[in-house]
Amino acid sequence: MKTLTGSTVSFRRPDGKELQGYLATPEKREGAAAVVVIQEWWGLNDQIRGVADRLARCGYLALVPDLYRGKSTVEEEEAHHLMEGLNFADAASQDIAGAVTYLKQQSAQVAVMGFCMGGALTLLTLCQNPDLTAGVVWYGMPPLEYIDASRIKVPLLGHWATQDGFFAIKNVDALEAKLVEAGATVKFYRYLAHHAFANEEAIGQGRIASTQFDPAWAQIAWDRTLTFLGRTLWR
Repeated sequence: MKTLTGSTVSFRRPDGKELQGYLATPEKREGAAAVVVIQEWWGLNDQIRGVADRLARCGYLALVPDLYRGKSTVEEEEAHHLMEGLNFADAASQDIAGAVTYLKQQSAQVAVMGFCMGGALTLLTLCQNPDLTAGVVWYGMPPLEYIDASRIKVPLLGHWATQDGFFAIKNVDALEAKLVEAGATVKFYRYLAHHAFANEEAIGQGRIASTQFDPAWAQIAWDRTLTFLGRTLWR
């Protein structure tokens, strides 16, 4: 079990409703850039809290909004059920927007980063929220027709797996072409890996057979991510 260093905080959505999230704080908080971290379909579990902690160790203020309102699972069927019950439009326009507003009160530069389901929500959020500075997508996207590429005005980094059984690489190619045609600043990397290759818990019992953690590719992707965030947020 990893040691978690963050804490639970409450913040308000644009509609005034209250939401909780996990906030990881860097050693030097003053002047720190910030990142909203969006969960996979498992929920706000220790793995995604660990992502926020990792960012905090690198100097970022990182907030994970609790999209499932306290629910999480290790079972594929239940994860699918929870994801199906999530209103993606509400999550992007209210939950994540509230997290962005909370961080903007403390930091001038805020990025959004999401994994799998969270990657899809990251793209939807980038289409809606002008307060963001950058976005990072890890192997997740909504249907192309839900993305208004002309509205994505900030730099976008994407990490994709060529052996992904959930998000076909041909659709990633189509997404990239759509973004480039719209004039977006985008850089996509493709890895000879399976879905969730950066999730260290994507192995063994209780996880989907077609997902597989790859420590080598994960490290490369994280190095690229931290370089990207450093160049776009610290200014």
